Amino acid sequence: MNPEIEIAGRRIGADHEPYVICELSGNHNGQLARALAMIDAAAATGCDAIKLQTYTADTLTLDCDGPGFRIETGPWAGRTLHDLYAEAGTPYAWHDALFARARARGVTLFSTPFDETAVELLESLGAPAYKIASFEAIDLPLIARVARCGKPMIISTGLASLAEMEEALTVAREGGAAGVALLHCVSAYPAPIEEANVRTVPDLARRFGVVTGLSDHTPGAAAAVAAVALGAAIVEKHFTLSRSDGGPDAAFSLEPPEFAAMTADCKAAWRALGAATYDALGSERAAADHRRSLYVAADVAAGAALTPANVRSVRPGFGLAPKHLREVLGRRAARALKFGEPLDWSMIL
Repeated sequence: MNPEIEIAGRRIGADHEPYVICELSGNHNGQLARALAMIDAAAATGCDAIKLQTYTADTLTLDCDGPGFRIETGPWAGRTLHDLYAEAGTPYAWHDALFARARARGVTLFSTPFDETAVELLESLGAPAYKIASFEAIDLPLIARVARCGKPMIISTGLASLAEMEEALTVAREGGAAGVALLHCVSAYPAPIEEANVRTVPDLARRFGVVTGLSDHTPGAAAAVAAVALGAAIVEKHFTLSRSDGGPDAAFSLEPPEFAAMTADCKAAWRALGAATYDALGSERAAADHRRSLYVAADVAAGAALTPANVRSVRPGFGLAPKHLREVLGRRAARALKFGEPLDWSMIL
């Protein structure tokens, strides 16, 4: 049996439709009203869950402009870590309203905590699961703290080595997590599609025997759908109301119609996988009548020879199979044959 985890009653694994997570991240642009509108719009996409990130700038980094604290490349080049996280963070004071809105919309909401205070807040709000971000996959004390909550845990692998993934899994399992999933993740923002390497998703499943999926930062939905075709049970993608409105993650986020299309395509891709089969399927039965078979192509008198001029392999498929053509040619008609009759053995001497 394939491994599974369960979040808020939804079973997740290769034997179930992919679990699509809508990542809000920092695209609320500092406005609670926008964050609430994002939950409304995300719930309408058909996603299975919505995810926040729970931190403050001070719990994630230092207010420092020393070496390493200023971003050198990428969409946030020139900004200090503290400045970026102060803008992108979802204030703790908003969380109660966001959880309430998700409940009202009938969609699961959980979050990525980045320290002990975030875990305590999310526990007080009844978060049904936890996500560990790729950069925190090496933070074993944080993973151990989250595991003690006894909830399912999803870990993005990002920059982690295989040995670091093994350590994270061991700590999560031994700490009491109610199941662990690993998401292949390219920690670039945005990530080039050529580096998506979604074949890593089934390889993770083979190596670690866990539910696997994709946390996707590439443009568009192609990588997500391809990952599902290769066995991804979870797909996580960033979401925005409008890329033109800006926001820390807007450049690699999907707008509502795009996210809805990706969700539908991922679930359709999973349904399309089916099983290896060579039997005729129910939907093919009508089409079978239109395969080729042997038909009388011109009137044939009783006792006359059957020739390429009066017997042909044509559509539809109610006569003898075309493979019998050589056996039939040169034999004689058992009775008068009419143009358009399907040929059968009773008509042949």
